[in-house]
Formats: sequence, C-alpha cells, structure tokens
Amino acid sequence: MNKIQKRPLSDLGYNFIETTLPKGKDEYYLRNEQWNRQDQYRNLFAYEVEALVRNDNSSDDWNKIFVSNEFNPQLVQHCHFFGMVRIGKLEPYYLEFHNLRLPVGLYNSTICACDFGDNVVVHNVNYLSHYILGNEVIVANVNEMATTDYAKFGNGILKEGEAEGGRIVMELCNENGGRSVMPFDGMLPGDAYLWTRYRDDLQLQQQFKAFTEKQFDKRRGYYGMVGDRSVIKNCKIIKDVTIGTDAYLKGANKLKNLTINSSSEAKSQIGEGCELVNGIIGYGCRVFYGVKAVRFVMASHSQLKYGARLINSYLGNNATISCCEVLNSLIFPAHEQHHNNSFLCAALIMGQSNMAAGATIGSNHNSRGADGEIIAGRGFWPGLCVSLKHNSRFACFTLISKGNYMSELHINIPFSLVLNDEHDNRLKIMPGYWFMHNMYAIARNSWKYVDRDKRTDKTQLIEYDYLAPDSVEEMFTALQIMETAVGKAWYAIEENRPKKELTEKDIRKKGKELLTEQPEAVAQLTILATGMENSSREVQLLKVHKAYPLFRELIVLYGIRNIMAAGKPSFLALQAAIKSAKRSEWHNVGGQLMKADTLTLLKNKIRKNKISGWPQLHDAYAEIGREYASDKLQHAVAAMLEIKDVPLKNFTTALLAQWLEDSIQTMEWITANIRRSREKDYQNPFRKMTYENDQEMNAVVGSLENNSFINETLNELGEYKNRVRQIINEWEL
Repeated sequence: MNKIQKRPLSDLGYNFIETTLPKGKDEYYLRNEQWNRQDQYRNLFAYEVEALVRNDNSSDDWNKIFVSNEFNPQLVQHCHFFGMVRIGKLEPYYLEFHNLRLPVGLYNSTICACDFGDNVVVHNVNYLSHYILGNEVIVANVNEMATTDYAKFGNGILKEGEAEGGRIVMELCNENGGRSVMPFDGMLPGDAYLWTRYRDDLQLQQQFKAFTEKQFDKRRGYYGMVGDRSVIKNCKIIKDVTIGTDAYLKGANKLKNLTINSSSEAKSQIGEGCELVNGIIGYGCRVFYGVKAVRFVMASHSQLKYGARLINSYLGNNATISCCEVLNSLIFPAHEQHHNNSFLCAALIMGQSNMAAGATIGSNHNSRGADGEIIAGRGFWPGLCVSLKHNSRFACFTLISKGNYMSELHINIPFSLVLNDEHDNRLKIMPGYWFMHNMYAIARNSWKYVDRDKRTDKTQLIEYDYLAPDSVEEMFTALQIMETAVGKAWYAIEENRPKKELTEKDIRKKGKELLTEQPEAVAQLTILATGMENSSREVQLLKVHKAYPLFRELIVLYGIRNIMAAGKPSFLALQAAIKSAKRSEWHNVGGQLMKADTLTLLKNKIRKNKISGWPQLHDAYAEIGREYASDKLQHAVAAMLEIKDVPLKNFTTALLAQWLEDSIQTMEWITANIRRSREKDYQNPFRKMTYENDQEMNAVVGSLENNSFINETLNELGEYKNRVRQIINEWEL
C-alpha cells in the first residue's frame, strides 16, 4: 500500500528540516547562508497585495512574501505561494534564449519557500519547492522541481540521521563492489584511480573516505540552487539538483540527486529524454537524446548522447560515449565510444582510447563470478566485434583485431596488433604495428587530443604524447621479451641446440645479438612468446626483426626530443639537470604520469595526514605536474643512454651532436611514414572505386596535398632540423 501522509494545508511550505534545529536557528538559516541577499527584500505594500490577488495569486500568508524595491506585481499572475518566498526585481522585459521569448515574471505556478533573483522567468511550473534561482533564470513548463531537506546533490555522503545503507557509491572497475568509491563534486580522474587501487591499504582507504565526509556539510536543510542565466524548459522531474550558471536543460524526463556544474566559460547542457540519477556532471558537459545514467561522475567537457547508458562509472575529461552501454568502469580522459552495439564492463581504461562497433570489452558470462576486471593502458583500441574475457591486461596503444578471444590475455608489448588466427589456432602479436603500418593515426591522435583538450581547470597535467615514460618503460619490457623469444627460437633449431643448459641471461644475450647483427636470420625464425594468453595454444610474434630496431630508435628519439624541449642554454646546464638521471617505474594516475617513487611519497603523505583533504591532494597533483618536465627529461636521457649503452659519466658533446644528427633521419622517416600511411588510402583501387575520378574523390575526402595535419608535420620537420642546428651551434657540440 502506498504511504500517503495527510497534513494540514497550513504546514505546506514550512517545517522543511525534519531533524532538530540548532539552538537559536530557524528553518531558513542554511537558506540564508546560501542566499545572502535577504537584506535587499521588504514586505509587500498593501496595493501590491491587492494587485497580486486581482491577478489570481494566492498565499497562505502575504506577510511571508518579500520583494525588492523594483518589484512589479503585474508580472506575477495565477501563482500560489506557500511559506516564505523572496522575489527580486521584476521589470517589464522579456527574456529570449534560442528563440524562446518569455516575459519576465512568475506565471501559472505553485511555489513553496523559494528565493528568486532579479528578472527571472517562471512559467507553468506545477510545483517549485525550496529552490534558489539566480538572476535572469528561465524556468518554463516543468512538472516538478523540488529539494528535500536531506539533499546531497549527488555526493556520496550521509546527512544527519541517515543510515549507512543510504549512502550512494560508485562500484568502479569491478561488479562485486570491491572497488567502490564515494562520488563527490570536483572528483578528478586521479582521485578515482587512487581510491579504486590499493584496497589492502586500509589506512589510505579510510583517509579517502574521511576526505569526502569532511568536504561536505552534514546538516540538513540546504536548498537547490540554479545559477544566473540558466535555462530550464520542458522538463518533467527535477529533484535534489543543484545547477551552476549558464546551464541549459531542455526536455529531460528525470533529473534526481545531481550536481550540474556550469559556468559562462564552460556551459553544460542536458537535452531531450534524459534520465540522470545520483551523479556529478562537470563543467562544459553535454548530455542529450535519451541518455540514462545512474551512479556516475562525468568529468569536465565530457559527453553522453544518443541513448547511451552509463552506470556505476566515471567518465574522464574530453571523452564521448554515444549509443552504447558502459557499466562499472573507470575511464581516463580522451575516450571515444560511439557505436550502439559496443559494451564496456568492469574495466579500467587509461585514456586516448576508442571502442569500435560490436566490441564487448569484459563479460562475466564466461566466468565463475561477477568479479572480473580488465586494465588497458593509454591508446587502447579494440577493433570491430572484439570480445574479451576478464581478467585481461593490455600495454599502451594496443590494437586488437576482430575476433572472439576466449581466454584471458596479458599483452605487455606496446604499440602492438593482436590477432586471433583461428586457421592456425594461434594468437599472433605484431610489435610496433602502429609505427610500421599506421604512423598517420598514432601521430595525429597525439596532436588531436591536445587540440581538443577543452578543460578550463587543468589541475592534472594529462600526457598525450605516444612517446612518454609509461609507454617507453613498456618498450623496454618489449625489447627484453623479443630478445628472449628470439634466443629461444634460435636454440630450438636442431643444429643450434646448446650442449649445456643455458640461463635466461644467455638466451637473451643471443637473441639481442641476432636482432642487432643478423635481422635477416631472425626474419626466418618462428618466434613464440609465453605468458600472454591463458591457454595451451602458441603465441607467435610477428615482424620482430623490424620492430626491435624501431623500438630502440624511437627510444633514442624520445631522449633527444626531451633534451630539445628542455630549453637548456648549454650542455653544462643539461648535465646539471640530468645528473641523477635514471630509469624507473611510472604510473598513469588518471591520465597524469608519475614516477613510482613520487606516487609512494604521495600515498605516505595521505596516510600521515600531511595531505588532509581533496583540495590539498589536488594541489599535490599540480605540484607534481610542475615537476613533470624535469622528471621526464631525466627518464628520457637515462632511457636513451641505456639503449646506446653509454654510462651517464661518458655522455659527451660529441655523442650528443651525433645523436642529434641521427635523430633528423628518424624524424624524416616518421614524417614520410605519416604521409605514406595516409597515401595508401588514395592509391587503393577499392578505396577509389566509389568515385568517378580523382577529382571527385578529392572533393569528397580532401586531397592528400591539402591535408592540414600532413602539411603541419612537414613544417614541424623543418623546424626540428633548424632547432637541431641551433643547439649544435649554440652549445658548440
């Protein structure tokens, strides 16, 4: 039976706070803290009350209606007021937004205990309760817009008197709730990442919970707010939602327990048919056309559209999800997922990623329990109709070819193509695929993500370059894997079998020797790897003889590019900056790269309460970001010297001059490969067959010669050469 309470009409609009009020406080004390303009309001004059009544308005107590001196009673018609209502100035204007023109004032609405700024427009709101509307706000054709005294506006906190079972949490990365976090307004991708990891560190986990509890007031009685110039029209239910300035809400079905951040510089929009419950929406976000989202956080400038479903998930900055379903996932910045039949579940996706149509990334239907996880490094790209099984892990910039991957995968070679060869019953992996066959895409993506980073708050320094500490560390791992695999393949041949048992070091040494001195011999070997698939079938590495030298060359380029970017005035200054250069483990913390030592220190500060809240942690992110260029330079130089097998003390001007000159050839190869990989699209007869001639093709897709990105890379190559010459001359190398 529905529990319908019957109370005196005289109580409507009063007794908002159901718990005991603090001594000396009335039910409006928090409302007055939120709206500090109460001294600008006065009681109605008698003639104003008469005019209001004549305009078919009613109030349970006209003495509880307060107005500004510029109040015009003729602009309030057919409204019913309950409780204390404060109305700013109303002047004979109309407000226009996107061709919607409505007169200033309050019309045909039931209003309980609300505050209004100047020149608001409220039309046909069936029930408007306990809201504070800023200046020039438009609210038209809304069924219900109300706030409860226990409103938390999407934050995972509890108000006074609430039981723990009522807390809203996001079950990220795992469907069993073992990595749950409490969402909060201002949550950065790094916050979500740190909180979902290290679950065995109870002290660290307790600190994160304390940070969140401390950040928000537990007192009951806060009103919902709508910031200046926000527009809300044709919506059905808006409950416990606070909205920033300049937001635009149109045609939403249900918005409940939300914070919608918006500002004049980063306007947020929610469109038709959306149903959003228990979430945080960041600045500059767009949500429209039938989206369903529950228990979620959208970081700034992210988008949900075309019927997407986002449940128990965090969506990073500058990311877009359309049409598809995403559950229990933590997604770092710059993610793209556009197709209706793609599915992402229980995954940690570390950004710069793209999900193709038909991709099913994570399915617990082929596991014994709903507790599987997938972790994918930056640049993750599962192709058409890829099906992956929990648990799996992928290195940076892994491309997965179409197929049903029945077993768990651990692909620890970056920039690789993964193929499920059903004919040979083998898993095949091509290291360095992107560099050899699609340099255009990987180079353009790095440029694209920087260009499309719309964040107004860049507290976390997000790395978009494909050659960065995380991917380079994985390249070193890949070099070791390739050396060992080649050594084993060599000794597996009958005439090469050793007379005594070899150590792993001996095998790897032989593999390195073959890869550096006899690549043509390596090309003839069938090279197998281990530990990459949880099955009994073989895993084969392809084109290792090409990938190995390419990885080494690009690691050297990584070092040279960072030396050039450091802007040091001399070789002596460079030596001073890299005196402690060394390679070390790095972590991707919400798109921001950190040394393992830095992350360990950060966690220690949190445990010891030296970092005592989320704002302090965000300040720490910013400080780490300021040190990133220096840390990256040291890592890059150490990586380059290791590839060249030169100790830091033997790093001379002559060596640097030679490596700078050599890097020009590498950059020329990259630039040529960028053009060549795109040029194939213009030369492929199957690509051209839908056009009558080359002129029509150029009219439709643009000519190769006018490709802005290719032309920009040519210009950058010229600038790179000039900069190399400049450094050699200025540093007297």
